[in-house]
Amino acid sequence: MFNASWMPCISPCSKLSSMTNLRLKDVFFPLVIFLALCGICPAQKAAITFDDLPRNGDLPPGVTQTETAKAAVAILKKKHVPPAYGFLNAIRLEGSPDGAEALKIWAASEPVGNHTYSHIDLEKNTPEAWERDLAQDEPTLELLSPNGDWHWLRYPYLHEGETVEKRRAVREYLKAHGYRIAEVTIDWEDYLWNFAYARCAPKNDQKAIEWLHSSYLSTASEFIDLARAQSQLLFGRDIHYVVLMHLGAYTSTILPEAIDLLRKKGFQFETLEEAEKDPAYESDPDAGIKDGGTLLDQLMLVKKLPMPPHAEKPYEQVEHICE
Repeated sequence: MFNASWMPCISPCSKLSSMTNLRLKDVFFPLVIFLALCGICPAQKAAITFDDLPRNGDLPPGVTQTETAKAAVAILKKKHVPPAYGFLNAIRLEGSPDGAEALKIWAASEPVGNHTYSHIDLEKNTPEAWERDLAQDEPTLELLSPNGDWHWLRYPYLHEGETVEKRRAVREYLKAHGYRIAEVTIDWEDYLWNFAYARCAPKNDQKAIEWLHSSYLSTASEFIDLARAQSQLLFGRDIHYVVLMHLGAYTSTILPEAIDLLRKKGFQFETLEEAEKDPAYESDPDAGIKDGGTLLDQLMLVKKLPMPPHAEKPYEQVEHICE
């Protein structure tokens, strides 16, 4: 019997069979065949991370940040997810005892990292202004995690610099101050559903809430598959992935199913530190890239590789539902 256990394993993107680009057909069709032949493949690894602590987006009336953080931590424990970094913006604590308590609950269980003080956009600011904002977040991190490694940076908006000069200047600063970059390689922009759920929940619009549920999971599935297809094009294998999520109104409702979805797709979970030991994270596009994107998005762009076909995110529907 043919033994294809040495072949890389992938989760093919949806719509693969409808490709019209010959180059992509030549790349993906043989891999799909080999996947069918190889049978059970080793589990793929991913680290889950959260941005915008202590809260992303609005909350439904009566729901607190403390309750949201407590629920998320409990779900991560119940689902046996290894320590998941939460990247905070300390500006969200101003005048918010609820936010401060939420952060304490998170930091007592999960690690924390720097997302800049005010969620500053590098594309709209100088490197010097961005670096000052980053440093302003550090006193809160030191209080929350005096013995922990909070020297991980998640770029707000995944914007790493629209010019190569700006990108390099910030990276030099981060290196000099002992930071590692928490790159993202799977992102379905889950924050969109936090805002939508905060509008729909108080209206008790069950039809809308059911649509939020189905659209969230279908979008997550689509972009998990897209990331794996990108990884195959760029590295010829599944890398260890870093998943971006946001702590917000919808987290406690959908997080268990998001974790289950990743597991159904063959993922096992690991820490951010473990994931970024993968040599793929040594890759630096070293280019000015407007509007940022995941590390895989950036590498696809600079290498001028065609994006695998995929359904787009339902931006308009999510943004206007329950208005």
